Amino acid sequence: MLKGISPAVSPDLLKTLAEMGHGDEIVISDAHFPAHTFNPRVLRADGLGADTLLAGIIPLFELDAYATPVVMMDAVPGDTLDPDVEARYRKALGYSGEIERMERYAFYERAKKAYAVVVSGETAKYGNIILKKGVTPLEVR
Repeated sequence: MLKGISPAVSPDLLKTLAEMGHGDEIVISDAHFPAHTFNPRVLRADGLGADTLLAGIIPLFELDAYATPVVMMDAVPGDTLDPDVEARYRKALGYSGEIERMERYAFYERAKKAYAVVVSGETAKYGNIILKKGVTPLEVR
């Protein structure tokens, strides 16, 4: 057990986050997402809500400051989004910036290029989110 790291962040997830570079993206998907169809690097976090994972990741992960760093799947035509999902994710991330909404199949294409996909136990519809990694600020000594 390491100090200061959420128990929601598994050793494999911690390693994946450390391997990612500036501009790399990670998908935190809902339980319905066809992760293994779209990306060869899939981690499982069954039983954990996506918001729990996001809250565990964000202290370890700088969001990109040069591009919109948060992307969520949009509802398919004729369906609706539950605004609580975005609100929970924003709260978990402590994020008030822009969130790009992406059409379902475009989101799938982007997931193919992501560094990894983490399948959560999230059951909310459209509970998929992409985070783009930024540059860790230098500490002043």
